[in-house]
Amino acid sequence: MTSVTIVVPAMYADHHVVEVRRILHEVPGVRAVNASSAFGVVEIDFDAEHTSAEVLERRLDEAGYLSELPVPVESGEPATGRTAADGRYRRRTTSDAPSGSAVAFRQELRSPAPPPTEPTEPTEE
Repeated sequence: MTSVTIVVPAMYADHHVVEVRRILHEVPGVRAVNASSAFGVVEIDFDAEHTSAEVLERRLDEAGYLSELPVPVESGEPATGRTAADGRYRRRTTSDAPSGSAVAFRQELRSPAPPPTEPTEPTEE
């Protein structure tokens, strides 16, 4: 078993984690995928006889997850007196009170379990 850790800058939300895991689990030889949108990395355990780190990176790159995210830069000009017609965006800031709690979870992809069977009672004839 071989392991590789790949930095995935475009995986910044949980729905990206689900998609990255789906993409990588489609590659023959991939055994486990642990992805974190908080850290922007994915750890992959794979069988080197069936695939390689280069193949896995190429799959992520083809899906657009290895490219850097564009970061908007403020112009420094005041936003007053601008309209939607002039093609400029208005700055809008809102704030919500912090919830004071955090939620963390880990996802694991496993083969689906067989459906439960109900016990049958013997019938008397």
